[in-house]
Amino acid sequence: MKKLLTIFFLMSASTLYAQYPSGETILRKIDLNMTSKTRVFVSKMVIHGRRGTRTIESKSWGQGEEKAFTEYLAPAREKGTKMLKLEDKLWIYSPSTDRIIQISGHMLRQSVMGSDLSYEDFMEDPRLTNLYRADVTGTETVDGRPCWVLELTAKSKDVAYYKRKMWVDEARAVPLREELYAKSGKLLKRAELRDITNIQGRWFPKRIIFKDMMKKGKGTEFIIEKIQFDVRIPPRILTKASLRK
Repeated sequence: MKKLLTIFFLMSASTLYAQYPSGETILRKIDLNMTSKTRVFVSKMVIHGRRGTRTIESKSWGQGEEKAFTEYLAPAREKGTKMLKLEDKLWIYSPSTDRIIQISGHMLRQSVMGSDLSYEDFMEDPRLTNLYRADVTGTETVDGRPCWVLELTAKSKDVAYYKRKMWVDEARAVPLREELYAKSGKLLKRAELRDITNIQGRWFPKRIIFKDMMKKGKGTEFIIEKIQFDVRIPPRILTKASLRK
């Protein structure tokens, strides 16, 4: 009898998991929503630190996974600061010193403007299929939405987060919640993706709340105020020459 119950359980589990799409299929759908050939957006970071809250506004241009340029617009203290990513290199221009600094090595783990985001987060390839293998482990409900639960494991050691757990909206193929882990299994960051909006035929979060588990404070809100996908970007913007202009 015990053997029959074991066989029945295994058959039931196999049937259940067979009804799930593959992890790779879900990652591909997420990539279609979250990545684009080009993008231009205006955003603000609301940093809820232990000493108070401050807001930083910026405009960004991106081309594929390899090129991105950001100019900070406000407050006055940060205005004119610029950040340029070209493939695996990152530069910061500071108007107060009129200097361009390359961010590399351990410096990439530093916080951006005191937020819960690191320079490494900005450098990461946004295409999940390039970085991770995924397994569907079940289903749960997040904010009233049925979600696939995914466990992601890095394909190589050269990633910021070796493991990720993700709750993906079944109907819209966009993550609603995420946990980011070190190889040791230590939880490093949490993210909640909200205000999911259909923009140019894709589902995209207009507000993401990041929490660095190693930092005090209530986290950082990254809010998209305007965004356009697949628009022409003048080539001069995505060059080192644009840092001082």
